[in-house]
Amino acid sequence: MSYLFNPPAIISLSIRGSDTRFPVGRVFCLGRNYPWPESYGPAPQEPVFFMKPASNVVEAQGELPFPPQTEEFCHEIELVVAIAKGGADIAPQEAMEHVFGFAAGLDLTRRDHQRKAKAEGLPWESAKVFEASAPMTAIAPASELPWPLPASLWLQVNGQERQRAHLSQQTWPVAEVISRLSRQLPLRPGDLIMTGSPPGVAPLNSGDTLHAGIDGIGELHMRVGPRPAGQAADAA
Repeated sequence: MSYLFNPPAIISLSIRGSDTRFPVGRVFCLGRNYPWPESYGPAPQEPVFFMKPASNVVEAQGELPFPPQTEEFCHEIELVVAIAKGGADIAPQEAMEHVFGFAAGLDLTRRDHQRKAKAEGLPWESAKVFEASAPMTAIAPASELPWPLPASLWLQVNGQERQRAHLSQQTWPVAEVISRLSRQLPLRPGDLIMTGSPPGVAPLNSGDTLHAGIDGIGELHMRVGPRPAGQAADAA
């Protein structure tokens, strides 16, 4: 088969303890899935999913590029579920049979884009989709982990903790998330599911250092890069 131009390289993530890599297909993200302060409005009654392209997934290391066209670049630490067995209408009690492993990931957001779009009743894809908006650690195989995961997820910026929660605090546990999503469309091997972030989301500035992770799964250390040329400087 011939193509007009060379197809892009397959996006993949490393697997802890293995030379084999996990090929990334689709990236599904779950909206609010932890208790948040009432000032943020009521929690949704059903899981709300959105997507990022696989091309936004990068290894969580080195410099974190500051995206263009935002004054409110925010972090969100999340548990990532890696699917290795596809299926539709998956029962919650069978959901974990479809999981290969877990990673720690950042659902990075241009919060000002999101707020404006919500206020105008418009889609807020531009708030979530930009280069390197989904850094992730190596995938820890589920076969090496206890279940349910007795773990907390947390995030520090410049050594100060901003986010922390236990996975048991999720409104919709992992098995329920997989089941609900599989009712909307068949899951495929290679799918990633980002399962929501706890409160404490806040803006990042150029030069900030991030240290985040999920106990027993993975940790990341990254530094926020400079703002794009011509963009306003960080507030003093």
